Amino acid sequence: MITLENAISQLHRQGQAITFLVEGLGQDRARWKPDSESWSILEVLNHLVDEEVLDFRLHLAHILQTPEQPWPVIDPQAWVTEKAYNQRDLEESLAEFKSERQKSIAWLMTLDQPDWDAVVEMRWGKLTAGDMLASWLAHDLLHLRQCIELRYQLTAKAVQPYRVEYAGEW
Repeated sequence: MITLENAISQLHRQGQAITFLVEGLGQDRARWKPDSESWSILEVLNHLVDEEVLDFRLHLAHILQTPEQPWPVIDPQAWVTEKAYNQRDLEESLAEFKSERQKSIAWLMTLDQPDWDAVVEMRWGKLTAGDMLASWLAHDLLHLRQCIELRYQLTAKAVQPYRVEYAGEW
């Protein structure tokens, strides 16, 4: 069972990992997409900013503090184009991610013995505060994997005509 302290530490470290994967990338490389259906690293980063503010922190607070209120509705997939994530400035987006992650960690540190079994009813079933915290941790990891895959593809593209097969299978 994960503790609040461990979750905070994990969110901090995962935030650092995301930062390290994005820093120094440059605007053009951050906007690059392998195809029209894929996200760029810049889109992933801005998605993470909005998820930090409008999803995980907000929804966890909702479950813990105001579960009787209507669930704040979000549309992360639509935000990618509606909010023009790929047209944003990389450095500003990175600074915003770091700032919002720090706000999340500071907020989590204020929680005093939260009830991880607190629940809200969703149309598909029950969602506990513990589920939300666990999903926050896992969400970061999904997008870390996505950023690593994009960095791998950018590297393979940048080193042409040389190949990366010797490194191993992707």
